Amino acid sequence: MIGILTPHARSVGAAPSGPAALLREVAGFSRGQAAVSLLLVVALTALSLHRHAYTWAALFGALLLPLGITAGVLRALEYLLRGPRAWFWLWPMLLLILSLSSLLCAAGYRAGLAGLGLRGMALPQVFSSALGFGLLTLALPLWIAQSQARALHLAQLTQSALTADLKALQAQIEPHFLYNTLANTRYLARHEPARAVQMLDHLIAYLHSALPDLRRPMSSLGREFELAQHYLALMAIRFGERLRFELDCPAALGAAQLPPLLLMPLVENAVQHGVEPRSGDVEVRLLALLDGARLRLTVRDNGAGLVSVVLGSGVGLHNLRQRLAALYGADAAFALRIGADGWTEAELTIPYITTTTDPA
Repeated sequence: MIGILTPHARSVGAAPSGPAALLREVAGFSRGQAAVSLLLVVALTALSLHRHAYTWAALFGALLLPLGITAGVLRALEYLLRGPRAWFWLWPMLLLILSLSSLLCAAGYRAGLAGLGLRGMALPQVFSSALGFGLLTLALPLWIAQSQARALHLAQLTQSALTADLKALQAQIEPHFLYNTLANTRYLARHEPARAVQMLDHLIAYLHSALPDLRRPMSSLGREFELAQHYLALMAIRFGERLRFELDCPAALGAAQLPPLLLMPLVENAVQHGVEPRSGDVEVRLLALLDGARLRLTVRDNGAGLVSVVLGSGVGLHNLRQRLAALYGADAAFALRIGADGWTEAELTIPYITTTTDPA
């Protein structure tokens, strides 16, 4: 009985998705549970017989036997619970077998008591009690397990889609950015070879930091700041003295977990919409700070300011919001605004989680 009433504990992350596997989880029990259940059944039966409470012993059997019959029949018919329509067949089979077994056991209850010359509950009462008890102890846990498995499957699909989008984005490595960088390098190689070498060094360092993240589900704040530094150094060579940048990442926060390329869209937006449209000098600042249990990342620039394409309709910011929602839910936030000093601010807030080592 305990084996049926208390199915194996399992985490949602390890939940099986098929109805046959879930049925084994819900209706199955360990040897220890079986032993305790058997002892409990024997003890209750012995107590009922000792006290001549035959009606209680019969009712106990009428409630318990339908569970064992239903679970046994469904386990025997597991081969029917496979394929795309498995869930469609499981619930009608469960309800039908549980109803028939409850009716059979209720009739056996009435016949057994009548043979002993005893009166008990009416047949409809016993049947409804057995059916309700079976639905509560077998169907309800199975429905909960199905809901958890469906939620896990949807989460896995969402995560897989986001991973595919990220890998596609990383695989592109901004062809426009690469084209401009290589074109600038060719120009500098003819006129300023030393700066051309400097640009190539930053490009190699940028790719060295970005490409390995194709195979990593998680990066670190230190790596992402290093990637942003190489990118801004490249842009500073391209724009010359017009672009200045400053990065402030405390060493203690370097090992904080950060999804790969989560910070880069904000840095690229600062350059694309802050530096490029403006003819004068522009400064870009990156700041990381710990706010309680949350990591706050801010990218600021005093460039052209907010325009319609930056206000959230851009593909980069749209993908960023989707990734935040899938990875952190309501625990993450993103804001784009004009600060009190007139600078454009893109602020990202995520839970602060540290890693034992900085991913290499």
